[in-house]
Formats: sequence, C-alpha cells, structure tokens
Amino acid sequence: MADSAPEGPDVQGGLTEREKRDNVIRLAFGGSVERYEEFCRVLEEFVPPGTTVVLRGSAVTGYRWRDQAPFDADGPGTSDLDVTMVGDGAIGFFTSGGFFVPGVHSRPLSDEDPDIAPALVPLRSKLIDMVKRPVNLQASRDIVIKFRGDLLEQPYLTMFTKPGGLALSGTAIPT
Repeated sequence: MADSAPEGPDVQGGLTEREKRDNVIRLAFGGSVERYEEFCRVLEEFVPPGTTVVLRGSAVTGYRWRDQAPFDADGPGTSDLDVTMVGDGAIGFFTSGGFFVPGVHSRPLSDEDPDIAPALVPLRSKLIDMVKRPVNLQASRDIVIKFRGDLLEQPYLTMFTKPGGLALSGTAIPT
C-alpha cells in the first residue's frame, strides 16, 4: 500500500492519529484492520498518483458534529463514511457543477447528488458494498483540508498518500 499516515504525537480536534485510526477501525470496520486495509487498497488502486485520501466525520470522532449523536445512532450501518481525495487529479473527477468552490472543493458524491462525478459512481458502489453503509466521495485541494483540520480543528484521518508519478494507463475500477 502507499505511504500510510505517520502516527506522531500531533493532536487534531483533541485526537491523535492513533485515536482517529482506532475509532475508524472500531466504528466503521467492526474492529477489523484487514477490512480497513482492503478499503484503502481499493481506493488506492483507483485514485491518481499524487493523491492523499482522508476520512472525515463521525467515523473519525465517534459522534456527529451537528447534534453530538454517537456514530450509528440511528442503527447499524446508518452513519456514512466521508472520504475526501486531496489533490489536483481528484478534482478532475467532478463536473463543473459539482463544486462548492469551483476547482477547489467539491460537493460530495452521494445519493442526493449522483451526477456530479460519473466516473466515481462505480467506485462508490464498490465501497458501499464493502462496508454496508453510505460512502460519500469528495475532492479538495490541500489548502481546504489544512484549513479545516489545522485552523478549525475538524479532525480527519489520513488513510494514505499515493506517491506522485507517471500514470501509464487510465484509471480503472478494480473488480
């Protein structure tokens, strides 16, 4: 797998990298490191070189920001996974109408907005099948993630960074 996130002592939103990762594995992957790593592998096979993939939201913190309800408060599989692909290549997956800030921060590809990133729909379906819960895919530039995490203290887990380099073939959905 590409470079995993360092597990240094840095704290973001009151959580260390280890605490964020432990929360994600426990809450979203039923405690299975193997299921988490397979999810990361599927994403890594798809994303362009030079892309960092982060997970935000209640899977990281253990609760919803809006009302502080615990993860899966509405029943098993009801909380979604908010996956953000960070990098220039990821921005290109979204249509011109698929952005909060054009070319900088996309809206999430979700059931409510299925047409904003057609090339990501098969990947999203595969991820949903893997985790048996909604998965939202979004793209942002690094500055947005840094702003949210460092200045607003909204924690995110860096799942991996795919090294930059030459892509010898087009991106394909892994089967």
